[in-house]
Amino acid sequence: MALATAATGLLACACGAGAEPAPAQQTPAAAAASPSTARPTATHADPAATHADPPASSARPAPSAAALPLAGKIVGIDPGHNGGNFSDPSYLAQQIWNGRASENCDTTGTETDAGYTEALFNFRVASFLRADLVHDGARVVLTRTSNGGVGPCVNTRSTIINGGHANVAVDIHADGGPAGGRGFAILEPIADGPNNAVITSSAQLGSDIRQAFLNGTSMPVSTYDGVNGVTQRDDLAGLNLTTVPKVLIECGNMRNATDAALLTSTVFQEQIARALEAAIIRFLS
Repeated sequence: MALATAATGLLACACGAGAEPAPAQQTPAAAAASPSTARPTATHADPAATHADPPASSARPAPSAAALPLAGKIVGIDPGHNGGNFSDPSYLAQQIWNGRASENCDTTGTETDAGYTEALFNFRVASFLRADLVHDGARVVLTRTSNGGVGPCVNTRSTIINGGHANVAVDIHADGGPAGGRGFAILEPIADGPNNAVITSSAQLGSDIRQAFLNGTSMPVSTYDGVNGVTQRDDLAGLNLTTVPKVLIECGNMRNATDAALLTSTVFQEQIARALEAAIIRFLS
């Protein structure tokens, strides 16, 4: 896991996660999605890996308008890092203010021992989650719409989601922890000014996601991070600067062989997306 100067403007797009950006994207990217019934197919390859992006899966039957559990809701999704971050270290080294201190604009993220990048994992899960949310009536704000660009910086990612007036948001990551450690961790914000009004609601969101992960996936709580899979952090721009209920989830440890086998599985990535959506529905209901 790694983090994401204020955005000069937000790009609203009624496109899916497969929209093709300029190859060296270095500007904020956001997408507000309109409801549809089928999952999109993402088509972007990670330049640091040869793994395909999410294939199209069978369309879920469209619920009636009255049955849409997320109708009228806006959900922010921040897939951490970006597939092109490896190509531009000077861009990543820019210093931004994370709400408490200066830090790098972003990082490359971690990867499995076999070279499957966290950036690709994050984007695949975000693509599946976006499709599920849109299917159930939500509008979605994404901080990036491909896995082939660079950035945006972590503070800009918060600006995109805050400016999109999201009702709730989640930062999707995977960890690069000790090889012997397993499991997922929920990272929650600590009050520091901009996020003061959403500390309690973010903790509730974290609780909902923790339970949904335990119910909907085979990933255990982290054996090395936090207490019972939950930890509070004051050094992450995405949490320090949020004005909407938000947590960051480390979906597993890419440096652990057992976790890595799950995290690189399309079936498991879809399970994560459905668990996150279940938690979001519960939180917003």
